[in-house]
Amino acid sequence: MSSLAAHERSALCAAALQHGPEAPTLCGDWDVRDLVVHLLVREGHPVASAGIFVSPLAGVRRRVEASLRESDFTHLVATLRHGPPLLSLFSVPKLGGIANIAEFFVHHEDIRRAQPDWSPRAQTERTEDTLWRMLTVLGRATSLQAPTGVVMRRSDVEGSVSRLRKAPDGAGDVEVSGPPSELMLFAYGRQEHSLVELDGDPADMDALHAASLGI
Repeated sequence: MSSLAAHERSALCAAALQHGPEAPTLCGDWDVRDLVVHLLVREGHPVASAGIFVSPLAGVRRRVEASLRESDFTHLVATLRHGPPLLSLFSVPKLGGIANIAEFFVHHEDIRRAQPDWSPRAQTERTEDTLWRMLTVLGRATSLQAPTGVVMRRSDVEGSVSRLRKAPDGAGDVEVSGPPSELMLFAYGRQEHSLVELDGDPADMDALHAASLGI
């Protein structure tokens, strides 16, 4: 599975250079430079990275990010392309590969799909199989805030269904259908930019489409 993470890392770096540091992404108001900085902090600055979740470390994170933003963009991308530092947890082959599959796949698409001329990529069967396995493991965490039940149906393989969340009281299930690559994007909060079909009560579908999903 780590080969997919490496492929998406390389492809993300190529897209970053192609579109440039000021190009938009699907990550709120982040531009491509901000996204590259985020990925570098995540892999190479564990204390600063913890500032995303630990309030007392937020200042450390902001200072590290500000320092990286001042660096040459080409150098930042080259550093990201090279991979995590030797002492990073992400440098452990299996851990780094598994942890980075969704991260780099989704963020690569964050760059691609924010551009006006984007089109979906043709994925190999192996890639779709890998993303499906990842989705069945990580998808439960991405749907913790979902206001409905969430059932993912793989449209390219008959009978492949995974329940990510049981319907809360007062809500029904919404079935989300599509290839795993698109289901992954939906599960990670890119509902507006994922090519999927929803089935369920209209109110439930609207609620899920507008929900804050992801990790």
